[in-house]
Amino acid sequence: MRGLLAVVCASLALAQAGCGKDESSAQERGRDAAPKSVRTARAASRPIGESVLVNGTLDAYERATVGTKVAGRLSLIAVDLGSRVRRGQLVARVEPTDYAIRLQTAQAALAQARARIGLSPEGGNDSVSAADTPTVREARAVQEEARANRERYASLLQEGLVSKADFDAVQSTARVAESRYEDAFEEIRNRQGVVSQRRAEMDLARQQLADTAIYAAFDGVVQQRQASLGEYVAAGAPVAEIVKINPLRLRADVPERDATAVRAGQTVRLTVDGVSREYTGRVTRLAPSITERTRVLAVEADIPNDGMLRAGSFARATIVTNATEPALTVPAAAIVKFAGIEKVVVIKKGKAAEKPVTTGRRTGAYVEILSGLEAGDEVVLSPVNVRTGQSVTVTR
Repeated sequence: MRGLLAVVCASLALAQAGCGKDESSAQERGRDAAPKSVRTARAASRPIGESVLVNGTLDAYERATVGTKVAGRLSLIAVDLGSRVRRGQLVARVEPTDYAIRLQTAQAALAQARARIGLSPEGGNDSVSAADTPTVREARAVQEEARANRERYASLLQEGLVSKADFDAVQSTARVAESRYEDAFEEIRNRQGVVSQRRAEMDLARQQLADTAIYAAFDGVVQQRQASLGEYVAAGAPVAEIVKINPLRLRADVPERDATAVRAGQTVRLTVDGVSREYTGRVTRLAPSITERTRVLAVEADIPNDGMLRAGSFARATIVTNATEPALTVPAAAIVKFAGIEKVVVIKKGKAAEKPVTTGRRTGAYVEILSGLEAGDEVVLSPVNVRTGQSVTVTR
């Protein structure tokens, strides 16, 4: 009796399970039967242009290591890693006290040298007429007196009032006076040279005092700080490395077979891993010759940076060599990539069907189709959860 009851209960359970499975299958069939609304576009020929695909590296547009021009102890460092700087902004400073004292010493030496040639200690004009200096005027007065005495003694000698020995002594004195007059001119020229030297020494001291401040040469970002506050640095020691990151330089190599098509001014479209948007720039510089070892042409393009790109990043770029060349394209949103295979979902008689495709060049909105589609084929945009054989309805 107990065995019979168990058999009956098991039969009822199986019947209920079968009913539940049938109801579930029916619900799934009902869902499959409901058409899915999708948005579509047509594969069409568009002017995507001829292009050259290259890989390259983004580099800073400018890169400079700012350092000290004079030796000393760093009393200020105003930047650190990642600091943004403007052209002419103070980056660091060497303790200026010693250089201020040197400038004062040089100014005093210049004032002394100016006074020796009869100029005021202060002033910027160091030129002077040698004939108007006290030294030359004194020598000229002595010379004129000696000449007058010689002429007077010459007259007295003719009259026999003085001896020949007295005349010779006076004549020797006149010759000495003339020599001293010439020496006075030479002395003033030497003193003028000393003034010029002291002026140069003062200018150098002033420049060294100004060089204790270190400024940024261009707008950029600090890539590396290479010195510490309070550190004694020699002349020419690096303090910080500054890079300019807007725009960036794309450095790439074009194969020799494509090099003849690349020209300065052509459009460059660029993508970087981790950044969703596409960037556009221009080819700005080309190497004058092809590298013999690698058979490539080095090119550079300027890429505007909105702050998302970083120097040193690997980049994939397309150089558009002919912007009017047409090609079969579909919107980029229609491409699905799975396990390394690119495919699209097409609409045939109200049903969805997956088709593998081979893609080529890309723009921001469209992708070139090399094989797998024909012009006029209707493809689904953003084909998420659309399965082969599923009924679809097109919405606009």
